[in-house]
Amino acid sequence: MRFVVTAAISTLAAGPSIASEASISIDIPRLNVVEYHKPYVAFWLEGADGGKVTNLAVWYDVKHKDNEGSKWLKDMRQWWRRTGRELTLPVDGLSSPTRAPGTHRIGFKADAKPLTELAPGSYSLVVEAAREVGGRELLRVPFEWPPKAPVTLDAKGESELGVVTLKLVP
Repeated sequence: MRFVVTAAISTLAAGPSIASEASISIDIPRLNVVEYHKPYVAFWLEGADGGKVTNLAVWYDVKHKDNEGSKWLKDMRQWWRRTGRELTLPVDGLSSPTRAPGTHRIGFKADAKPLTELAPGSYSLVVEAAREVGGRELLRVPFEWPPKAPVTLDAKGESELGVVTLKLVP
């Protein structure tokens, strides 16, 4: 049985007079394993040089007693090295619960930080997933900001993530 996880980032703005929309669809397959745990997933943007620009979301076990759910955030190694270890979690507007396999949406307002501060240029959407007693996978979807025309970009994972699709609308 396979479920699709969809996350949507709705609106981005490159400046006060330019408003655009972006959405992210994420397919997280249900894995046929003996012990299945919902994956932790982090979303962030990188600049063309690979430097972190901004966090978009992190899904983990936020309701675990005494913030014990944050214990496994280190398993998202790339995200943890770039930004995770600098954060005091949970962070309002960034942290949210893990998602079961299926379709999910998240959105951001056009005039809300951190996306309003995104300067024109080349970026990558980076999505990393890790599961307790499972694997880890990272996908990058390069894009240009702001979009000049509607565009759909994607990347396909092999284990923890299925297809990650980024749709941009000027």
